[in-house]
Amino acid sequence: MSSETKNSNNDSFKTMDWPVFIISGGVVVIFVIAALINMTAVSNFVNATFGWSVKWFGAFWQVLCLLTVFISIGLAISKYGGVRLGGDKPDISTFRWISMIMCTLLAGGGVFWSAAEPMYHFLSTPPAFPGIEGGTVDAIAPALSYGYLHWGYNAWAILGSLTAVVLMYAYHVKGLPLKPRSMLYPVFGEKGVMNHWGTAADAFSIIAVAAGTIGPIGFLALQMSYFLNQLWNIPDVYATQLAILLGLIAIYTISAMTGLTKGIQFLSRFNVVLAGALMGLILIVGPGGFIIDSFLTSFGVYTQNFVRMTLYRGDAGWLGWWTVFFFGWFLGYGPMMAIFVARISKGRTIREIVLAVTIIAPIITNFWFTILGGTGIYYELLNPGSVSGALEAAGLPAALLAIITQLPLSAIFVPAFMILIVIFLATTGDSMSFTIAMVVTGQEDPAKSVRIFWAVMMGLVAAVLINIGEGGIGALQTWIVFTAVPVSLLLLPMLWGAPMLAKRMYDEGYGIGNSSSSKEEKTAS
Repeated sequence: MSSETKNSNNDSFKTMDWPVFIISGGVVVIFVIAALINMTAVSNFVNATFGWSVKWFGAFWQVLCLLTVFISIGLAISKYGGVRLGGDKPDISTFRWISMIMCTLLAGGGVFWSAAEPMYHFLSTPPAFPGIEGGTVDAIAPALSYGYLHWGYNAWAILGSLTAVVLMYAYHVKGLPLKPRSMLYPVFGEKGVMNHWGTAADAFSIIAVAAGTIGPIGFLALQMSYFLNQLWNIPDVYATQLAILLGLIAIYTISAMTGLTKGIQFLSRFNVVLAGALMGLILIVGPGGFIIDSFLTSFGVYTQNFVRMTLYRGDAGWLGWWTVFFFGWFLGYGPMMAIFVARISKGRTIREIVLAVTIIAPIITNFWFTILGGTGIYYELLNPGSVSGALEAAGLPAALLAIITQLPLSAIFVPAFMILIVIFLATTGDSMSFTIAMVVTGQEDPAKSVRIFWAVMMGLVAAVLINIGEGGIGALQTWIVFTAVPVSLLLLPMLWGAPMLAKRMYDEGYGIGNSSSSKEEKTAS
């Protein structure tokens, strides 16, 4: 081990926030131990907290997401949108920057859900569109538009627009740590950030993102094992799932070790290129005309009904398992994803961040949903049951497999999508390991040992939970909705904090045609 590495490790342990580390790690460990002892009791507890969260916070989450979208766009188009955060020029090229944002925030879940969710809504039309019979041509636009809603503007805005502005101001201008606790600055000021409220903010944010990352890691192992069984008759057993999981852990751990400028950037750039190539190929050899027509029509319906769909409260049961579930899921990711966005966006203007996160990324995601979900609907219309039958029998991965095996050149699409899914999830695993390590150490470039610890720990927890069965992974993924309750309260001050701090930076000249936008230069002056 080099002296530089030793010094990095020593510095990380000196700055380690042990209360945050113990609380966040302890809660995850307690969850796993409880699941090992009595999975039924854990499932009952998760279901009870899930129902409570949806009932009492669902409407609040819907309004919070909607306001975040409108305020972030309003901030971007205002004169304050030109404020440059953290430096005179970006450290990362625009393509690499957007690639890292897309891959980290979309992740592997976006691949499975993009195939399955439109099909669910196509078969059973969402209650916000009454009178439209499921499984018909008229059901296409409502089905796709709800996929857009759940993975579109609301989700992306909450993950890295207003929050990133507040965090970058706190870090680059005030010299506060790049941690969730700095989101408290608009409410408590500098002193309030460093007290017990700050510890709670950091711990809850780590717990939420750990649950949201461990769940998909385990879910991927289960689904890839299903793929291998269906395609090549490889036994769908725990040994296969564990082998897949260990391979995934190795990929994202190595990537996290190499840091932002190497592994994470490389995987993100590779996956964006691969995803773009697959989209183009499907448009050429698949139902390209149907996909384009469906996207334009559905996006029009989505845009026209955006506010109504976001705030729809007519069917509480349906909302709990769809709109409110997804909004809660993304809210749980919010602070830690925003820290990652803030970390890679040094030198970007507020306008650039909002444009990338709140506008460009959702539109690309919506088109991706049309590529897979729209293709599935096309084949379902041609041959009823060809996709829906697999979906009903075996869930999300079966729907994806049913779609891509019906495409021409399926021998190319199947392995390509398997690679895409693995790398998508690896980019989430490596970036979240890196970000959690940043939070617990308070360092912009935490020691490799700390990154490795969190990367391996999340994988090992997933291994234990899939050994219990799908119930363990499912419970953890559902639990993120409950962890979103305190996190959503942390995100609330962003609505007025980001505009207030953007105005302050504009008035004081930070990032407006001069180089006084960093904390180092401010201190020196």
